[in-house]
Amino acid sequence: MSVADEKKYLRAILKRTRESIAPHLAAALSARVQSRILTAEVYNQSSAPIVVYSPVRNEVSTESILDDALAADRQVLFPRLDCATRTLSLGSVRSRSDLSPGAYGILEPKTATINPASISDCLVMVPGLAFSPRGERLGRGGGHYDRLLAELSPQAVTVGLAYSFQLLDRVPQSGWDRRLNFVVTETAVYRASDATWSCGSYRTGGIPK
Repeated sequence: MSVADEKKYLRAILKRTRESIAPHLAAALSARVQSRILTAEVYNQSSAPIVVYSPVRNEVSTESILDDALAADRQVLFPRLDCATRTLSLGSVRSRSDLSPGAYGILEPKTATINPASISDCLVMVPGLAFSPRGERLGRGGGHYDRLLAELSPQAVTVGLAYSFQLLDRVPQSGWDRRLNFVVTETAVYRASDATWSCGSYRTGGIPK
């Protein structure tokens, strides 16, 4: 099976699994994921700008992260998609009122004038369908975040937010895929550089009850 076929297969399974989670369970698990990142050193010992995504279709919420960052007067940036170029730029957000439905109905800044390459240091929250402890990621399929991450400074710290069933032993990778520095689930924080690599088959923990 080719890498493209593996990705297509996993996307179908994990997208269906994630969207089948009851709303109250998704909210509870999201709260636990966010609590774990908010108490992690990578977040609370940094004053760098933070990039936050708007969740769709049962992705891990970022609401508590947004509230905490705004309360701490940190610079908060959200991606905005340019459908013509299929690229993400960044816009500064000072409150939820600065967000409005954009491409595909996803909340994004009304204006986005910040080139990701111009930011020397930032903490980036990254959505996805699957992750590995090694920092590998399977995205929605458009490649938007891979292009965004490629533009960022090497000093940028990237964090994937996931439910535990989205954490696999390995995730099929293409040459343009970008690994993350951390993956955070409701049960653990995985630092990619410290992770051990398993060549086993795909494995998930099932949907948490």
